[in-house]
Amino acid sequence: MTASNPTINAFREQILDAAKNNTVLSIQGGGTKSWYGNPNTYNKLDTRSYSGILEYQPEELVITACAGTPLREIEAALAEKNQVLAFEPPHFGQHATFGGAIAAGLAGPGRISVGNFRDFVLGARILDGKGQDLSFGGKVMKNVAGYDVSRLLPGSMGTLSLLLEASVKVLPKPAAIATLQCAISQKNALKVLNEWAGQPLPISASCWIGNANDEGQLMIRLAGAAAAVKAAIPLMSSLVIATEVDPNVATTFWNDLREHKLSYFADLSPDQTLYRLALPAACGTLTIPDASKEVLLEWHGQQRWIKAPGDEKTFAAIKQLATNHGGHATRFRQGANVDPSFQRFTLLSEQAHSNALVTVQERLRSAFDPAGVFATKRLP
Repeated sequence: MTASNPTINAFREQILDAAKNNTVLSIQGGGTKSWYGNPNTYNKLDTRSYSGILEYQPEELVITACAGTPLREIEAALAEKNQVLAFEPPHFGQHATFGGAIAAGLAGPGRISVGNFRDFVLGARILDGKGQDLSFGGKVMKNVAGYDVSRLLPGSMGTLSLLLEASVKVLPKPAAIATLQCAISQKNALKVLNEWAGQPLPISASCWIGNANDEGQLMIRLAGAAAAVKAAIPLMSSLVIATEVDPNVATTFWNDLREHKLSYFADLSPDQTLYRLALPAACGTLTIPDASKEVLLEWHGQQRWIKAPGDEKTFAAIKQLATNHGGHATRFRQGANVDPSFQRFTLLSEQAHSNALVTVQERLRSAFDPAGVFATKRLP
């Protein structure tokens, strides 16, 4: 049995009290992603009092930490051993926590080459809605005992349970990194990126920004063995007439992309919404009525950022467009004048062939949280 401590006991008492009084708790760490998801005004359960790196095994590529641990503290510990969180979780603020990053389940530019956050979670310790202290998974990739509950937590937005601790896989920092840039249309950028994705090239990230119907700027990050990166640079540069970007400028660009500090994200008018579209790799260019002409594509076009009016009619049209192409859409960030009560996610029930998933979601919530302690509706 996992030993407890006063902080965890206090969490348990807060959960049991909420269950007894039929109230809801909204889990929060540093609050840097409090704007993400459907809003609520429920009492907060603050995780920051349970902080610290519990175990770090660089040779095993695993780190275990408490949910309230600052994300920057974990990344600093990894940097000392020349290792990284390869999926590049965004912080969106100085006070981002490990648990908050897992709950949000967001990944940065590197997601296209290494996978998403869920692929890296090996194990987790939680308190469920009945105050039970439960552990799932382990600290090795070959753990196959039981249902992989720990991988349900990334992206759950704190609506299943209170995450106490987690073990995640880390990776060595690439031996060599280089960034190329070129002017190219969206259509041609999608074409070459999909062609390159099927070749043994060390592409770790891509980003295209520009006018949907005109040329824009394509940034391509290469990462891996020094020989592989060195060989890829002249080959790819000749195909798209690209130039190599100064390493310091490139680092700033990819960090700003991850943290949404690029001007594209900053220039959101009060009546606009920033929509996130998740689409299949083969999806070509899209025409979205009333949307801003400037768009931003990541992950070889599989993640697209669109700025458009924040009303329900526009969202319905964007959701339908994404669904028609085999994807889905999210109201990622709202402008100041957009009604905050508007639904921000494409519901499972709105997607084709999702009846089984709706049933699974309901059963999971019933099993983890029968009294609805974490039923904030932050994630529908």
